[in-house]
Amino acid sequence: GKGLLSSFGVGSGQSLKLRSKFPRLSDKIIHLWWVLAGRNVRIPSVMATAMSAIFVPPTSLACSNTRRINLSSWNEKLFIPQNFPFRTPKYQSRKSPSCSGTNGTVVQGDRNTIELPISIDALDSFIRLNLGNWTGSFHQFDGHGNLMHKITTKLAVGSYGEGELMSLLQTLYIKQPPSTTSFSGDDCESEWFEYKIKETNMFTVDKYQQIGFFPKEKAYALRYQTAGMLETVLRQGVLGEDDIGEESPRNVKLPSKRPSIVCENCLYSLEKDRRVRAFHIMDPKGILEMILVFLEERGNGEAIPPSFDNLKEDTERILPHLGTWKGHSRTTRTGVYGATISEANTTAVLEFDKDGQLVQDITSTSGATNITTNVHWTGTMSKNLVTFDGGFQLTLLPGGIYMGYPSDVAKNVQESTAFHVEFCWLESPGKRQRLIRTYDVEGFAVSSTYFIESKV
Repeated sequence: GKGLLSSFGVGSGQSLKLRSKFPRLSDKIIHLWWVLAGRNVRIPSVMATAMSAIFVPPTSLACSNTRRINLSSWNEKLFIPQNFPFRTPKYQSRKSPSCSGTNGTVVQGDRNTIELPISIDALDSFIRLNLGNWTGSFHQFDGHGNLMHKITTKLAVGSYGEGELMSLLQTLYIKQPPSTTSFSGDDCESEWFEYKIKETNMFTVDKYQQIGFFPKEKAYALRYQTAGMLETVLRQGVLGEDDIGEESPRNVKLPSKRPSIVCENCLYSLEKDRRVRAFHIMDPKGILEMILVFLEERGNGEAIPPSFDNLKEDTERILPHLGTWKGHSRTTRTGVYGATISEANTTAVLEFDKDGQLVQDITSTSGATNITTNVHWTGTMSKNLVTFDGGFQLTLLPGGIYMGYPSDVAKNVQESTAFHVEFCWLESPGKRQRLIRTYDVEGFAVSSTYFIESKV
């Protein structure tokens, strides 16, 4: 930390003296020291890529012996459970994938010192929002809304450091299925696989994850370069000890190694200490590959994991969303330094016309300019998939959730048009939240918009 840096000549109001003291140090290492010191350094994309490969917390790949589960180890005050059993993969030579590293960087405007305290407050709020022990269930859906797998998970979230050096620590526990090689006389107590997610800090959340954060509304969106953490959940939750590291194992569909988009949108319940984290996974060609959803509740971990009450019939999933919805939206720029761009009053109407087509009309009136814009879409519905004219689709999921996305991201890029993905959670019949993530023509997340709406 700071003590080590001081020994290298880095002090308050002093310039970096690493080059003079250690002329053989590379530029990458010197920039890494600046990051560890909490400095705000502009790093070229090539260098950022190299750093993303080496900037791994010491414990991110830590292993331990398998232990039996002990639910009493969930300590709300401590946050980090002590006695969860977990297994390491049989294929030891394969590195554990991560969901937090990316190769891209966002070109942003210069930041002055006046904005700095705001960013620290935002990071502190983000960390506090996530702290605790989360008991949950993980669901994998295909693009048509069909449930492929359901896995029980636990997430322990803690933090350390202050100010610019604050970091979020997350440890995910994945319940494994019984091994097919187990004997009938074996102890059938559940086994859990431990996965340490790379830490989140001022550097990663702004440069890598391109956060869109709404502290008051308790909502956020994050970008990832890979779906490594999600792949681990599927491997360990579906295959467990039987996983031998095959690239395309039987009985489970894994995310692409080089997805074009991995976007996490998170909305917190308006009624309980519960949240939904939903992931859009787009394949390398820009087509939706799968949808992954964590439904989590904060507590001591002894409760039954929250889950969708039931999988309603296909024709019923659209019904809660039909009607007129009025509310308010707020749009912010991407990043912990992101400021509010605009606010608006909104009205959204979704209904079937006399020909059986689905019609959506969205009206938005800017609070600053009082200018009103209207968007009219007409689409068709096939089971749980809605396709609107213009190439935007909705996949209807249980639990009042739908996921919106372009039918072909590559086409948007070729035509140099911006695009967006959407996550909607209708938690109760008369109230819903939506989160929209907007991308520019190069695929960078540039803004996020939060909606809170009531049915009229």
